[in-house]
Amino acid sequence: MKFKIKITAYLLTLFVSVFAAAQEKKSPATVAKGAVNGAEITIHYSSPSVKGREIWGKLVPFGKVWRAGADEATTLETSKEILFGGQKLPAGKYAFFVIPEKDQATIILNKEHKQWGAYDYDQSKDQLRVRVKPQAKSDSTEKLTYLINKDNITLAWEKWNLVVPVEQTLRYF
Repeated sequence: MKFKIKITAYLLTLFVSVFAAAQEKKSPATVAKGAVNGAEITIHYSSPSVKGREIWGKLVPFGKVWRAGADEATTLETSKEILFGGQKLPAGKYAFFVIPEKDQATIILNKEHKQWGAYDYDQSKDQLRVRVKPQAKSDSTEKLTYLINKDNITLAWEKWNLVVPVEQTLRYF
């Protein structure tokens, strides 16, 4: 009988520990949603925190493809064709990557949206690339955040905002 009680107590403790660890995920899965003139846009990403670290050029090295979040690659999905940074982006779901540099960043939308991180990133599957200048901020954004407004998408983290203009394409028949 004592053995069953000990096993039950051990299993209960193990369950509570695992459940608590799952609740304290370091980079929780997050979704940003918005509309651009009738096109529904959804970004799925895991949101890491700064935690006193230097992000751009250190944790996220310059010149290397970054998954634009944590864990699985960040994805962007649009319900209709849009202009993303002035380039046509067909309706669909894409992996969202960034190559940061000191004075600019390249935003990449890749056709292979089911990826873990950027480990299997294949440039030949890029749908488009857009260069943007980071907008430096005096305040710091602790958690990686995506914002979808009526005319842009912003990736905000630490002291940078990466802003990409977005608009729906107009079709004339």
